[in-house]
Amino acid sequence: MSGVDESKKMPLLDHLIELRDRLIKSFIAVIVLFMICYAFSDHIYAFLVHPLANVIHEQGENRRLIYTALHEAFFTYLKVSFFAAMFIAFPFIAAQFWRFVAPGLYQNEKKALLPYLVVSPILFFMGGALVYYLIFPMAWKFFLSFESPGGVDMLPIQLEAKVNEYLSLVMQLIFAFGITFQLPIVLMLAARAGLTTAAGLAEKRRYAIVIAFIAAAILTPPDVISQVGLAIPMIILYEASIIGVRLAERSRRKEEIAEAKSAAAVDDTDFNEA
Repeated sequence: MSGVDESKKMPLLDHLIELRDRLIKSFIAVIVLFMICYAFSDHIYAFLVHPLANVIHEQGENRRLIYTALHEAFFTYLKVSFFAAMFIAFPFIAAQFWRFVAPGLYQNEKKALLPYLVVSPILFFMGGALVYYLIFPMAWKFFLSFESPGGVDMLPIQLEAKVNEYLSLVMQLIFAFGITFQLPIVLMLAARAGLTTAAGLAEKRRYAIVIAFIAAAILTPPDVISQVGLAIPMIILYEASIIGVRLAERSRRKEEIAEAKSAAAVDDTDFNEA
């Protein structure tokens, strides 16, 4: 009896051991990348500050980022290094997830899931690129427009940005856009699981638009540019998901028809032989 119990427990134990190994490999990869990124933290910092520096230089001014606590700059470099390590390690972590899940899938399920895992890092990087090259310049100009030179009865208002707050905002927006760009994958996987359809997604379009703006308001700073800059791509991705789900449904119907014809041909052959 104990032998039967052990045989039942072993597959679960094997899965847990495999999961532990994958998590350890992912953790080691992040740590190694963190140490490498820390060695280049000055360059990463310069890259993240570049959009703000460009806007300031366009105005013909010289500015600085400040820190008000002794440890702030040091921990900021640690945070930047960890952020860059997680960003770079994302494809490796996705690959570890795939290697953990793949053995338990049928061949057709592997073919269905693998493209999504390949596209997911690409979409994540596309979201990060969009916010870096398009949203940041517009948002920083918007924020700097609230500066005031002052006057006789008014003190000037001038930006003295803290390095920690600026980089936290940058990393928050990059991750928010990167995660949001996973929307097509989530919806298409939901459609494959039978949780939704292209017609159902189209019917809920109005609600999706409202939810997109609510999510953008939560994930971004309280400014119109960042919120609209995130909400519009979400709506476009939702529409792209509807098209992708519709194409997947057509492909599935063709496969079902082909399988039905094949099964019918086999039945006819068996009947004629009989």
